[in-house]
Amino acid sequence: MQRSFLTLMGLCLGLSTALHAAELTVISGGAIEPGLRAAVAAYEKATGQMVRITFNTSPQMRKRVAAGDTFDVIIAPPGAIRDFAAAGKVEAGGVDVGRVGSGVAVRPGAPVPAIATVDDIKKAALEAESVVFNTATTGLYFENLLKKWGIYEQVQGKAARYITGAEVMRHVLNGRGKEVGFGPITEILLEKRHGLILVGPFPPEIQNYTSYVATPMSAGTQKDAARALVKFLGGPVGKPLFVAAGIE
Repeated sequence: MQRSFLTLMGLCLGLSTALHAAELTVISGGAIEPGLRAAVAAYEKATGQMVRITFNTSPQMRKRVAAGDTFDVIIAPPGAIRDFAAAGKVEAGGVDVGRVGSGVAVRPGAPVPAIATVDDIKKAALEAESVVFNTATTGLYFENLLKKWGIYEQVQGKAARYITGAEVMRHVLNGRGKEVGFGPITEILLEKRHGLILVGPFPPEIQNYTSYVATPMSAGTQKDAARALVKFLGGPVGKPLFVAAGIE
């Protein structure tokens, strides 16, 4: 009886170790979180393969990769992927999982600015009591727009900056006064269920899309499984889940 119990325990421990070892690790930009979580859930259900996701901004991912952090799959903007490939950190190529545009958000009850034209966006930034945006890819793009328009100095003093788009939207949702948030549309949609208002996308003339490419990392320990996941994300099952989450 005792021997049978010990044998069973050994089998359970062995299975637990095998499952733990089989877990795939992914690091990704946060703007595609809703689509990636849905696609990964579908992948786990179809394959039984567990996947653990870490979300970071592009600048954070660059620092982590440079410091030697290793994951099985990385999902980042094309420029970062090209740099990682040149440094031998990832496999060249990869799969395009989609792109995310920028939009404008306000909290419930706040004045809703007009944003149909470039002049409307300028006016919204100038007339807001506080302007909230991130220090990642979309925020840097918006910062450069403000500088190009010659209004950066006027906006800078009332700007609230956060590392991620998610932090921006939580700030806006819980803010006060005449406050306007700028960031990835997907991040706005994530907080929409809590009441955050998506005013709309940037006008076409200044819309900026951030694309995301998935590829296995060279130092990953599960190459075949990583390649299978990447293929799934860009395939006929995975890709529509990104689209359904607002990732084009």
